[in-house]
Amino acid sequence: MLRTEAKRTLALAFPIVIGEIAQMALHLIDAAMVGAISYKQLAASALVLNAMNIPFVIGIGMTISVSQMVSLAHGKRDRQLVSHYFFNGFILCAVTALVIAGLLLWGTPFLESLGQDPEVVRLAIPFMKLMAISIVPMLLFMTLKQFADGLQFTKMAMALSLLALPLNVFLNWLLIFGNAGFPRLELVGAGWSTLITRSIICLILGIVIFRNRQFRPYIAVGKTQWKFKSKTIYELLHIGIPSSLQIGMEAGAFAVSGIIIGTLGAVPQAAHQIALSCASFTFMVSMGLAQAGSIRVSNAFGANERQKIIVIGKSTLATALLYGILCAIGFTLFRNILPTLFNDNQAVIETAAGLLLCAAVFQISDSTQAIGAGLLRGIKDVKLPTILVGIAYWVVGLPVGYLLGIHFGWGPYGIWIGLIAGLTLASVFLISRFLSQTRIR
Repeated sequence: MLRTEAKRTLALAFPIVIGEIAQMALHLIDAAMVGAISYKQLAASALVLNAMNIPFVIGIGMTISVSQMVSLAHGKRDRQLVSHYFFNGFILCAVTALVIAGLLLWGTPFLESLGQDPEVVRLAIPFMKLMAISIVPMLLFMTLKQFADGLQFTKMAMALSLLALPLNVFLNWLLIFGNAGFPRLELVGAGWSTLITRSIICLILGIVIFRNRQFRPYIAVGKTQWKFKSKTIYELLHIGIPSSLQIGMEAGAFAVSGIIIGTLGAVPQAAHQIALSCASFTFMVSMGLAQAGSIRVSNAFGANERQKIIVIGKSTLATALLYGILCAIGFTLFRNILPTLFNDNQAVIETAAGLLLCAAVFQISDSTQAIGAGLLRGIKDVKLPTILVGIAYWVVGLPVGYLLGIHFGWGPYGIWIGLIAGLTLASVFLISRFLSQTRIR
């Protein structure tokens, strides 16, 4: 039974994973193409992504509430409720996107107060403004995607995410390097490429959802169900806020670590960005698997099938463990090769290779903690897990990293050891909580 449920979860997860990888590949492509200009351009990109990572993933966490509530209503076979959650979720996420973009635009000048290399900051400011604006179409796209994912229609968003790759590369080629008569904008060109690409895929997915026959039953009841209700918003926030905080605290720990590493110089910061990009890429698979497991558990929760929740949980955790082991082996074997895909500075390559060894160590913890958090969201258990995650990352992970990296002089390696400690503790906390709540023996 475990193998059967694992196959079903993987079948649902595959399009989600491909879509997540495609989205992450956009960042990797930007980093590689910008890094080809200079390592300071890469460091500026890293500074912006670190600075806006926390609010961005908070927005993504809010969109997760849409898939969770839609999946739960779908488990109850209630089309009207599905449509109602979709409408209110879209309104909530649209407002969230506008607020986050506005705050980031307002906060752009604060980059100058982070103790970074002045040239890096100069390059980062215009790039951050464009990336802040691009959050709006990206979060709207994610909201539409979460609605489709909650109904287990995952292939359309995957196809659009794959379409975004060649489009983004082409726009980068035009705008970063100034080809075909376009101005050479370098890092700013990467910002324009991202904004244009995100806007296009958001528009296309919206058109597909409103015109595709698979979604017609949920759109058709919109006249009666598309009404703003504070109670529904509260239900969405009950899932969305803790989900945002959980994801935000993990991403925030990495972002703050990146800012701390940036005070050590442009070389450590660029190396950190390379290692983090690789680790983030593998994490997208874990996120896709976690999302699929969460959707299936939420569906079973809505249908009140307790035994199915247990089996889905166990099979998904076993899959995550195996995946984490494979990633750890891959990072160890290719630690000296991967950094060369981003930059040719020898000091950056050597530092990044060492950080990839650290990333190899936490691959198992990173994968299993993502699954644990997803499974708990599926059974609507989000409050205590949020507190536990906060303790793991901000009470243990960051202080240990700062102590080892700065106080004891271990540099970026010490800070990454702190991240290992935080991820491992989070994994233990979340898996134990799920096992306790479902009484698995």
